[in-house]
Amino acid sequence: MSDFATLVGAEGPVTVVGGRTRWHVGGEVHPDAREVHAPSGVVSYDPAEMTVTVRAGTTTAELTTALAEAGQRCALPERGGTVGGSVVIGENHPEVSGRGWLTSSVLQVTYVSAEGKVVRGGGPTVKNVSGFDLPRLIVGSLGTLGLVEEVILRTNPIPPRSQWVESHDADPFTVASLVLRPSAVLWNGSSTRVLLEGHAPDVAASLNSLTAIGTWSEVDGSFDLPQHRWSLQPAELNGCSGTFVASIGIGTVWRDEPQPRPALSPSVIEISTRMKNNFDPTGRLNPGRSAF
Repeated sequence: MSDFATLVGAEGPVTVVGGRTRWHVGGEVHPDAREVHAPSGVVSYDPAEMTVTVRAGTTTAELTTALAEAGQRCALPERGGTVGGSVVIGENHPEVSGRGWLTSSVLQVTYVSAEGKVVRGGGPTVKNVSGFDLPRLIVGSLGTLGLVEEVILRTNPIPPRSQWVESHDADPFTVASLVLRPSAVLWNGSSTRVLLEGHAPDVAASLNSLTAIGTWSEVDGSFDLPQHRWSLQPAELNGCSGTFVASIGIGTVWRDEPQPRPALSPSVIEISTRMKNNFDPTGRLNPGRSAF
C-alpha cells in the first residue's frame, strides 16, 4: 500500500486538493469531505520512448519545464493546477490538433479506489494495454471513480517552427478546412488566430495558403482563455455572444460563465449511476461532484 493510499484510507468522505484552478467543475464538494494532497514529482522520463511517469500532485508548470528541457511537450493544458487535476478534469490543450487528445495520451493511471486500494490500469506503451481501458474512464471523471496518484503520459517533440498568426477578415471555418493539420484554429467572434507548426518550409507554405482568404499578421500567442469550458456543436457557435473563444473543428468553447448542464437521457443516467455505484458504492470520493 502506498503512502497516498494510507492517507486516503477506506472510510469517510474524501477529496484531493490540487491547485484549485478549476475547483468549480462538476459541483461543490461536500464540506465534510476530508482534504488530502496527492504526491508530487517526476518519477521517470525517457525522451527516447516519449513517455513520462509523473505523480498527480506535480504542477503542470513543473512538468512542462522538465519536458521542454528535452525538446518535448505533452497533451495537458497549461492553465495552472496539477497533473492529476488536469487529468480528472479531462480538458484538452487548446493546441490539441498538434499535441494530441488527452484521452489518448494517458497511457497508464494509478489511483486509490474507494476501498483504499491501489489500482493500476493501462501500460507504459500502447501495445502493452489489453482488456478494460481504465485510463480513458478516469480521464474526465472528476475524481468520482478513484483518486489519481500517478500517471504515465505520452510526450511528443516540440516542432522546430511554431507561428501564431491572426486575421480579422478570414472565416474561421474556411481556415480550418484549408490549412493542412493546423495545431489550433481559435475564433473569438471578431478575429481568428491560427497556430502553424512544423518545419519552416511547411509553415511558410501554410501561411502562404492562408493569404488567399484573408490578411494575416504574426502575434505572440493564443487568445486569453475564459475560465469555463463548454462543449458545443459547430452550428451552435453562431449563437455565441459575450466573451468567448472557440476552438474550431474541436467543439470546445471557453466562456466566462459555466455551461448549463444538459438534460441526460434515462439510459445515460442509468449507466453512469451503475458505474459510480460499482466504483464507489458508498459515495465517499468527492461527494457532491458529478462528471455528468
